[in-house]
Amino acid sequence: MRITIVDCDHETFEEEQEVSAARGIELVREHVTTEDEVIRVARGAEAILIQYAPVTAAVLDALPQLKAVGRYGVGVDTVDVEAATSRGVAVCNVPDYGVQDVSDHAIALTMSVVRGTAQLDRLVRDGEYGLVPVKPLHRVSTLRFGVLGLGRIGAATAVKARALGFTVVGSDPQLEIGTYTADGIEVVDFGTVLTTSDVLSLHVPLLETTHHLIDEGALARMKAGSVLVNTCRGAVIDTAAVAAALRSGHLKGAGLDVFEQEPLPADSPLLECPSAVLTPHASWYSEESYSEVKRRAAEAIADVIHGQRPRDIANPEVLEQG
Repeated sequence: MRITIVDCDHETFEEEQEVSAARGIELVREHVTTEDEVIRVARGAEAILIQYAPVTAAVLDALPQLKAVGRYGVGVDTVDVEAATSRGVAVCNVPDYGVQDVSDHAIALTMSVVRGTAQLDRLVRDGEYGLVPVKPLHRVSTLRFGVLGLGRIGAATAVKARALGFTVVGSDPQLEIGTYTADGIEVVDFGTVLTTSDVLSLHVPLLETTHHLIDEGALARMKAGSVLVNTCRGAVIDTAAVAAALRSGHLKGAGLDVFEQEPLPADSPLLECPSAVLTPHASWYSEESYSEVKRRAAEAIADVIHGQRPRDIANPEVLEQG
């Protein structure tokens, strides 16, 4: 039995090695990025672990022995889940490992922009001492915080924003408009969140329906002087449109941890926007979340190899295929 780590930029692999050794499974580490390379390094493996590598129908067809694909993280948008399901391959992720970490980061980005702290820091270092570049700043208790996507992370972010004094509303297609979440967050429609929020925080998966959800048209509907925060997936926003809205001042600022292309290209227009706070896809990270995502990703696919039900699986119907 063998697990191949196809790609991963982590510094250590102790958790995966411990899980594999305890279950009598060989662990092989590689780092590849293309379909052909994935096929080459994964031949003979019963399961693979991926971070960003593509797992397409062509990859799955070339690896008929494959029983499971494990993803380091929440999203499975680099995996053709439908193709995997039709071929009886389990797709396992870790949907709740970074709830507190990502929601903390979303709040940190929000406050950095709302209070102007990151921009003021840069100005002080450049010898400028004043408030003019970040004016106007408003008291948090006067601001409305909108959450798009009230899943685990979105819900946690909403609660933390409310604790800081924001008025909080949210929108989620899975929830009935006019109701309240278990945490007491009012559920409104997408348009209401978009047009009335002073801060808009994104917490949606990357799907065909959410690709460039925040485009030029959506940005035009947002309040003048509002703030955009994104800690979910980079392609949920249209980068060029957001940069243009920042340059024009229609957006007061943005806190962005994820990007359409990562690492962020050196010629990205976002780098020319002083009111944008940019972090390198870091919201998931804490020492605790780092260890948890590695251990649980490995445990899930080890369970599948041994014919056991994993704790987390994106396509549970494969377990019933016999």
